[in-house]
Amino acid sequence: MDIYVGNLAYKSTDDDLRSLFAQYGEVTSARVVTDRATGRSKGFGFVEMPDEAAAQAAIDAINGNDFQGRPLRVNKSQPKPREERGHGGFHRRDDRPPRPRREENADRW
Repeated sequence: MDIYVGNLAYKSTDDDLRSLFAQYGEVTSARVVTDRATGRSKGFGFVEMPDEAAAQAAIDAINGNDFQGRPLRVNKSQPKPREERGHGGFHRRDDRPPRPRREENADRW
């Protein structure tokens, strides 16, 4: 089960997260999400535990409890919704159809 851990202290590391959840069962991975530009923690992370029962026990035990001075928000991770993407990032702001294209070089010279 993939677990979301929010409201982490900015000094928290992957190892801190792993050791916190390892008390409840095997931890496959533990990752604190960091900002690409600065490398600093964004204050949340994800833990993966293969045993559903152990993962649920960890969620129930840790959610709302203080860790490194902050009350954690812990729950089952929800899949990130995928947005429909337009072409090249351009999105029309209204429902008008796109203008028809002129033939290439029709109005030149």
